Amino acid sequence: MIETLIVPGLNGSPEGHWQWHWAEEDRHAELVEQESFSRPVLVDWLHSLEARIEASAPGVILVAHSLGCALVAALAGRPAASHVGGALLVAPADLEALADSHPTVRSFAAAPEGPLPFASILVGSRDDPFMRFSQAERQAKLWGSALIDLGSAGHINIASGFGPWPDAPVLADGLRGRPAAPVARRRAARGAGIGPSGTEDRGRASAAAIRA
Repeated sequence: MIETLIVPGLNGSPEGHWQWHWAEEDRHAELVEQESFSRPVLVDWLHSLEARIEASAPGVILVAHSLGCALVAALAGRPAASHVGGALLVAPADLEALADSHPTVRSFAAAPEGPLPFASILVGSRDDPFMRFSQAERQAKLWGSALIDLGSAGHINIASGFGPWPDAPVLADGLRGRPAAPVARRRAARGAGIGPSGTEDRGRASAAAIRA
């Protein structure tokens, strides 16, 4: 049964993206498909995500990237959220800025901004072109998410060297069985994040530290 749902953002996660690799290599993981990854509409994307949550194992872990993080946040207050065990939120995007080039993204801004009803970890980058790190810090506080500082890692995608990323499942595993309550914000030291496979890692945050 599916234990991990991979939630891409705008334009999806094409072949070579760390989310694509995860879905390909883990038989208990599934990539959530959308009718249109290039024209996101919140109600349509929510319907697709909730349908896959209902079909997955209880306590399923959501692994979101970019706009997918806002989609996961939109689950707050909805019945499907009770089936979620936790969420790994990687490189969330600034919706206001993104909406300048993709107007349909504005619908995602209506999502609640309070604490998420399940445990979560936000992984941010110091040089993400789609969200300043100070915004990522603020977002982690609003969602009640632990914060992992990955240093200079761009948008944590193919362009910044994140093809296979074996540390992502380690972070997700740290959420399994974790109580659905606000969690303390945590940061790795600047320049001491969790790097992609095939590049020089900037350091590693241990699973024990994430669970603490």
